[in-house]
Amino acid sequence: MTQIAYQLYCSRNFPPLAETLQMLSDVGISAVEGYGALLDDPTELKSALASSGLTMPSCHVGLDLLESDPDGTIALLGELGVKKAYVPYLAAEDRPVNSDGWQAFADRLVVAGKPLREAGFVYGWHNHDFEFVTTPEGDLPMDIIASADPGLLLELDLGWVQRAGHDPLATIAKYAGKIATAHIKDVAPEGDCADEDGWADVGHGVIDWSAIHATLKDAGVDHYVIEHDNPKDHQRFASRSFATLQSL
Repeated sequence: MTQIAYQLYCSRNFPPLAETLQMLSDVGISAVEGYGALLDDPTELKSALASSGLTMPSCHVGLDLLESDPDGTIALLGELGVKKAYVPYLAAEDRPVNSDGWQAFADRLVVAGKPLREAGFVYGWHNHDFEFVTTPEGDLPMDIIASADPGLLLELDLGWVQRAGHDPLATIAKYAGKIATAHIKDVAPEGDCADEDGWADVGHGVIDWSAIHATLKDAGVDHYVIEHDNPKDHQRFASRSFATLQSL
């Protein structure tokens, strides 16, 4: 059975956290995915999760935190019930400019994640679109990351795959066996939802989620996280997106 979670980054502009979690529970969502800023106040996060009855099986964790305090990070994630940790982003000024640079970055990811993996966590990388821009040498950074180490898995963000101009179905098939979690993010038709950065509620954009769901099942992926980077109404986004996935 596929677990459907909600990335709490979607609701960063809709405080307080406790109200967000209760709204998600009322919608029918039972799990969430955390992100770095929430780890700054773990007491509030644990309290809100307990009050709402939601679980947090996965979380985005900054690479700098993993490298600077692996033991503390492991302890904190364990307290929160997290089982999967994903490094979520690389700032534009820090992105490699060639294949050797991407290989070095992938090796850095592997080393940073070793303590987590040894502690029993699933560990991986969460993509945006820049990993799908070919290097001057003709390599795809996403391929370099995916092949760096068997224990470095992927949280494949299908909205960003679409935005990068790649076929989500072919991309899922390409990385089958490496995908531990899928980010379910929809793209609005050209010119629509400009006030929401061109993203759409899941099932209300251009992506064929029925076909994607079947392909993800074939690839053995059973953990979905719905996401919208800038919804005007997070309750609308959560309820409509959850309904779409329930209908598949």
